Amino acid sequence: MGRHDGSGDDQVLGNGALLDATGKAIIEQLQQDGRRSYAAIAKAVGLSEAAVRQRVQRLIDSGVMQIVAVTDPLTLGFSRWAMLGLRVDGDLQKAADTLAAIPEVDYVVICAGSFDLLAEVVCEDDAHLLRLLNEQIRTLPQVRSVESFVYLRLVKQTYTWGTR
Repeated sequence: MGRHDGSGDDQVLGNGALLDATGKAIIEQLQQDGRRSYAAIAKAVGLSEAAVRQRVQRLIDSGVMQIVAVTDPLTLGFSRWAMLGLRVDGDLQKAADTLAAIPEVDYVVICAGSFDLLAEVVCEDDAHLLRLLNEQIRTLPQVRSVESFVYLRLVKQTYTWGTR
């Protein structure tokens, strides 16, 4: 991220990027409103607009954050949204990467507990979900079992957890 500000709040990320207090403040501003202007962010964090623009671009380029429009798929014509709990054999990362390559899969995590992987899928309808499960996911050689958790209604979805 640039210079160490001496505050002791700097954090070296897994990708080697340095996230300082100013970078964290920029992230928090964008978590509150991803459309907030660079000028408004600059005023809030005490930098110039150009410096904020440059810092935001570095945060995006380093993979620390992305700025996207978050939607509820159920309101956009995708009537079937589900979380899948998978038990797999072999290399978990390889299985996760294979799942992540499937277009309907929008979220994959390697986890501990009853399942090895969790994958969220967005489908047009039940028939689409069935085809996805039957033809693309259950046929993967490393997949031992799949449990489906169909979403009925989105109650809360937030990305404003701040930074540490």
